[in-house]
Amino acid sequence: MTLLIAAAVTFFACFVLVPVVFWLLRFFGFYAIVEERTCNVYVLFGKVVAVIDEPGLHLLLFKLGLKAPIVRWLGKLYVLDMRIDQQYLRSQPVNSEEGAPMGIGIWYEMFISDPVAFLFKNADPRGSLATNVSNSTVRCLSNLKLADLLQNRHAMSQTVRTEVSPQSHDWGYKLGSVYIRKVHFRDAQMIEQIEEKVVNRLRQVTSSIKQDGSNQVSIITSTAERQAAVEFAKAAAMRPRIVGEALNRVAADPDVEEAMFEILEIQKIIDSKARITLIPEKGGILPELLASTSRSTDAPSPSPARPKGPATAQS
Repeated sequence: MTLLIAAAVTFFACFVLVPVVFWLLRFFGFYAIVEERTCNVYVLFGKVVAVIDEPGLHLLLFKLGLKAPIVRWLGKLYVLDMRIDQQYLRSQPVNSEEGAPMGIGIWYEMFISDPVAFLFKNADPRGSLATNVSNSTVRCLSNLKLADLLQNRHAMSQTVRTEVSPQSHDWGYKLGSVYIRKVHFRDAQMIEQIEEKVVNRLRQVTSSIKQDGSNQVSIITSTAERQAAVEFAKAAAMRPRIVGEALNRVAADPDVEEAMFEILEIQKIIDSKARITLIPEKGGILPELLASTSRSTDAPSPSPARPKGPATAQS
């Protein structure tokens, strides 16, 4: 039983009593906790009495003295966020040297550099910084060449940052990185004309590429045909020489020559598909054919028939 009571008392003291006591001490201004990247500004009767920007636990009695409880009740505490903030301004109107209406989107970083100036020197330091950046962008980047606006973004970013930084620091806001993120045309009709020109240019380039390809193919084809014709002509010129040399080697032996020409003659006769009559060289059917021809030539021709008529009487 005693162990349970001790545990209950310990739990109550650790989780209820101690937090309440520390809250009361902080409420009456005995100490303050400053978080990371924050700043506490204490104001009493319109006067800044303390600025604490170091993170950790701070005893206000050592910072403010006997004013610590009074500041908590009669004064005011400002807790400022010291972290880096970002903002993007869209389509800032700028005219190029050629007169083209352009829009510039600028992105920049800022953070509080002087908490007192941030609170009391400007009622809206964030809006004033945005206006300052916008005016500097229009003032510094107007009347530039269109090619520079579309290409040299890093140089334009540095120009805007150099122009804005001194004034923004006076308001307790320090400008960090500046980057020209987007450059575009603001006139819809100009955009349509540019798109039409780009499309026509692409068509022209495509047609030129196709024509160049066709010309290259024609050149390659004609070159190949010319080389092939030259090689065929060389082959046609070499064939008679090769055939003549072969015939000369064959003609060196008369028997081989006679046999070869006889074979060629027989091959031509066979390839012609003509009717062939074979006649024996001695005897056989040739004398009989000659004899039958002579008999048919020597036979007498038949006498003509007499005409028939009426008989005549003789006295």
